Amino acid sequence: MILNDKEIRSALLKKLKNQATQPKAIIEELRVHNGNAIADVVALYNEAHCYEIKGINDKVDRIQVQGSYYNSAFRKITLVTTENHIKKALNIAPDYWGVILASFSRGNVYLSYERGAKLNPDFNKELALLTLWKSEMLSLLEESKHKRKPRDFLAQLISSAQKKTELSNNICGQLLGRHSMHTAK
Repeated sequence: MILNDKEIRSALLKKLKNQATQPKAIIEELRVHNGNAIADVVALYNEAHCYEIKGINDKVDRIQVQGSYYNSAFRKITLVTTENHIKKALNIAPDYWGVILASFSRGNVYLSYERGAKLNPDFNKELALLTLWKSEMLSLLEESKHKRKPRDFLAQLISSAQKKTELSNNICGQLLGRHSMHTAK
């Protein structure tokens, strides 16, 4: 079997849903950094954890560009890839990224950790906020006088008032709200 995005994604979603510590929600294809990149899978715990999938026919080199956006937006990032990409992935993915090997055996896709994700030192509070819609940013502000301000201004205002962990938790909370709103429809 050729392990492409679809097969790996299915195995990853199953793995995330069956963990001892399950995510509160999982979002697929989340636009981040003002839409400059799309995260394949984002698991929402207290903070968002980004999973980027590179199947057998994908170009693992793309994580160098995509990764700069993920590094800004997420405190935890994991690359999920195949045997043909694993050596290169371990070399080019930042050492704080987790790396999972996807393999196929006896009719099943198996996912095994090559290394776990660590806290990302490049997380950028202001840029991380650009994952949120303007209405979500406004709900993080106590005052409503900023309704007419642009998203960039709101991101700057919010990021200056919150520490990294608090902000990351608040972004995750807004994404949870968005997810529950979409699943209720």
